Amino acid sequence: MSGDEFAIDVYYNREGQPVLLNILQHLFSSDEDVSDRVYLTSREIMKTWLQPFQAFLRQLGEVAGLSHFPMHIEVRVDQNQRIVPIEVNPMRFAGWCVTDLAWYAYGINVYECFFEQTEPDWPNILKSSNSDIYSMVVADLPKDIPADDIEAIDYERFQAHFEDPLELRKIDYKKHGVFAFQYARTSRHNQKLLEDILQSDLKEFLILK
Repeated sequence: MSGDEFAIDVYYNREGQPVLLNILQHLFSSDEDVSDRVYLTSREIMKTWLQPFQAFLRQLGEVAGLSHFPMHIEVRVDQNQRIVPIEVNPMRFAGWCVTDLAWYAYGINVYECFFEQTEPDWPNILKSSNSDIYSMVVADLPKDIPADDIEAIDYERFQAHFEDPLELRKIDYKKHGVFAFQYARTSRHNQKLLEDILQSDLKEFLILK
């Protein structure tokens, strides 16, 4: 199925109503790409999809009888605006740092929202004229280079690729095959920076033995 893919963090409150915390667009480099390289969000994305996804999640919750229940759901939206679920991950939000993008983009701590049963003030958040894109890049190692062949990572050069690198989280690449999670703010007119990193094999940031 073709279309745009989105990752959504949501919890159902005690009354069974969905409280949407995060909408992340999942970018792919091609139709064959199944990687998790780039996730992004923006106020434009939230304004476009907040209500349609809330309506979809409300229907889902009614069918499943959900309440006081956190989950992460991935959906695809086809050319007819039909929302099709790809997978549903119960009892958690987006894994391994991804959900934290809500903090950098909107100042939302998704875990506090769930445990304190509070809702983001989306009307006020979306009043902002901020048109920037907030992204998280998963810097995975090239498949054809063994981790043992790498002397070091040029993290300074990696961060220099981004317009406004917000936080770098270094990862043990020998254990996980990923050398960093990078949060960044990008002006809309510089979106090509994210497209370039999506297409890159990232070899330029590796220092080989």
